[in-house]
Amino acid sequence: MNRREAIQNGLLGLAAVQTTTMSGALAACEDKTNSAKNMSTKAPFRHSVCKWCYGKMPLEGMAEQVKGIGITSIELLGVDEWPILKKYGLTCAMGTASWISLTSGFNDPNNHAKLQSMYPELLKKAADAGIPNVICFSGNRNGKGEQEGLDNCARGLEKLAKEAEKAGVNLVMELLNSKVDHKDYQCDHTEWGVKLAEKIASPRFKLLYDIYHMQIMEGDVIATIRKYQQYIAHYHTAGVPGRHEIDENQELNYHGIMKAIAATGYTGFVAQEFIPVVQNQLDTLRKAVEICDVTA
Repeated sequence: MNRREAIQNGLLGLAAVQTTTMSGALAACEDKTNSAKNMSTKAPFRHSVCKWCYGKMPLEGMAEQVKGIGITSIELLGVDEWPILKKYGLTCAMGTASWISLTSGFNDPNNHAKLQSMYPELLKKAADAGIPNVICFSGNRNGKGEQEGLDNCARGLEKLAKEAEKAGVNLVMELLNSKVDHKDYQCDHTEWGVKLAEKIASPRFKLLYDIYHMQIMEGDVIATIRKYQQYIAHYHTAGVPGRHEIDENQELNYHGIMKAIAATGYTGFVAQEFIPVVQNQLDTLRKAVEICDVTA
């Protein structure tokens, strides 16, 4: 099961890999968290985490715990959940809504009327709540060529990019792999996303560079980040292969990648989006933040 299935089916988590209960997970790192309530971080960017990876964990309990390990955002949450984060001094670095579809997106003109009618309100609510980014997707190819999909996305997004400019919120399209997790997804290479951003030519339309997905599709992560940094508004992490912890058991050097991101002057959010497989889930989240908390 992948993130799309977890979110759209309302599961908000993967029970198959949950090896502990909520109480067990919280208890495992309670002492460490309590001793680091005001943990400061040194990276120029900020740390976030994706809620769907911890599906069985109640949002309030998670919010209370993660702020003690240097995380200031829990993301991929909808409007009704944003006030909960505010209660704990957190934000949602990437907002979403239940009607946003990963597979049925802007590359299909049949979706434009619906999306163009619904995104403006979401962008306004994000602005009112201080949410910096709202996610969007190309959708699956379904037989569309690369140029056709690009042109369709541009036509569907140009008007909304203007709405995003008015709201002061980034409308962000995620780069996903179509090899392992999201078969047929169209925005599956950085250069395709960059061409779309250039075509739309708005300072408020950007890309979500998912390091896990782009390692699978194209590799060359650090050089790509350096080359296209101006088009990237947000980053996601996960270990390759498997989408699990970003530790020494996978192929990416996240410490080096984060130093490269820091060197670009990036001040947005880097979000952990790995699916934890160990018993002490929040402990491995703490370790991931430590790996990523680097200076240039």
